[in-house]
Amino acid sequence: MVYLMSFRMPTQDDEENYMIKSKKASRTCYTTKYPFGLFRHRELPEFYFTDITVFCGNNGSGKSSILNVMGEKLRLERTAPFNRSDFFEDYVDLCDYQLDKTIPKGSKIITSDGVFEKVLDIRRINDGIDVKRADLIDEYIAANGPGAASNLLQGLDDYDRWKQVSDMRSRNRTQSRFLKENLMRNITERSNGESALSYFVDSIQENALYLLDEPENSLSPQNQLQLKYFIEDSVRNFGCQFVISTHSPFLLSLGGALIYNIDETPPAERKWTELDCVRVYHDFFEEQRDKFI
Repeated sequence: MVYLMSFRMPTQDDEENYMIKSKKASRTCYTTKYPFGLFRHRELPEFYFTDITVFCGNNGSGKSSILNVMGEKLRLERTAPFNRSDFFEDYVDLCDYQLDKTIPKGSKIITSDGVFEKVLDIRRINDGIDVKRADLIDEYIAANGPGAASNLLQGLDDYDRWKQVSDMRSRNRTQSRFLKENLMRNITERSNGESALSYFVDSIQENALYLLDEPENSLSPQNQLQLKYFIEDSVRNFGCQFVISTHSPFLLSLGGALIYNIDETPPAERKWTELDCVRVYHDFFEEQRDKFI
């Protein structure tokens, strides 16, 4: 499904005209006018999109900035802050785009910072679970240890506690079973990479546009492959469109993807097997071929 047909970044003439006409740009109090000047000599084309479009480039190529600009111009949902300046909105105003269909509600931009925040949230939850586990162990020992019943009923206020102890004993529950029934075990059993993959799966719904900024971060090669298959399935069966920035060979091999090599001037369409970042892997494993026999 294609919702976004094309997106045009400001040309060099657009930027120069803005700098001439803008009173704000002439002030000397600003230390940066980002993202103005970032692509000044890069001759960015008007980007056209298919079901899956990929921006590939080295670190510092600006591919993440392109996605952030697109996300702001399209007013997509986002969960994490990003690098911007007082000139960011002015730059976004100079951009233009064309739609094939109205962008559905729920479309969003998902960045690596957003994924990291989610993983940190899960760590915080896990820390809370660890505290809760200790409290539950103390509670279990107090209810089942020596003398637990002797001071049980000092008044009506202790009735609820008595019911809890009675319930434990009547069910003959072990400490481990007691903990399992009172903790969110499914969260603690996930690694950071599994949590990151789960975040993508949970966030991506049917019939929507998604911008993914370097989604391979935190993912093992196996989980990158799982994400690749999930994206392909979301396009094939669930009406999604993706624009992705990445240098992961697994995601660059997405079936039917249109790939822009941002490292070239101007950026050009390339097959994934032609990209330098993929050739590095190919050449490395070719040199080590005898070690895999």
